[in-house]
Amino acid sequence: MGKVSDQVFALVQPIAESFGLEVIEVLYEKKYDGMNLTVVIDKDGGVTIDDCEKLHKAIDAPLDELDPIDTAYILNVSSPGIDRPLKTERDYKRNFNRKISVRLYTPQNGKKAYEGLLVAYDEETLTVELKNGDKITFNKKDTAKIEPVIEF
Repeated sequence: MGKVSDQVFALVQPIAESFGLEVIEVLYEKKYDGMNLTVVIDKDGGVTIDDCEKLHKAIDAPLDELDPIDTAYILNVSSPGIDRPLKTERDYKRNFNRKISVRLYTPQNGKKAYEGLLVAYDEETLTVELKNGDKITFNKKDTAKIEPVIEF
């Protein structure tokens, strides 16, 4: 996280916790409509629009007081979404024993993309059970993207 993101995370996390929410990440980035400050939140059972609205209202004034950004920006409070890439311990826990997609920077066993059930993980690795029952372990540092597979 950058300086703005770190400052905002430190300010917002205790407020979010008071509502039973967890701040997953804070993003400060330029988008088509200007600078956006996005606070991504989660909770057991999932985040509702009411949760986002309640936190947005609660952090608006404290953010104005902190004034971490010297230009105009748009404040967003969002859920992680069902297709959020796996980044945190909570992401892995939420997707344990679910189908995920793993994309690698360089091929492993001749392939750069795998799909299967997330059957194990720790700080440095994750293990996926492939459709044929084989298990393959990846170093997280070698992965370009890990995301849930959404099936309808």
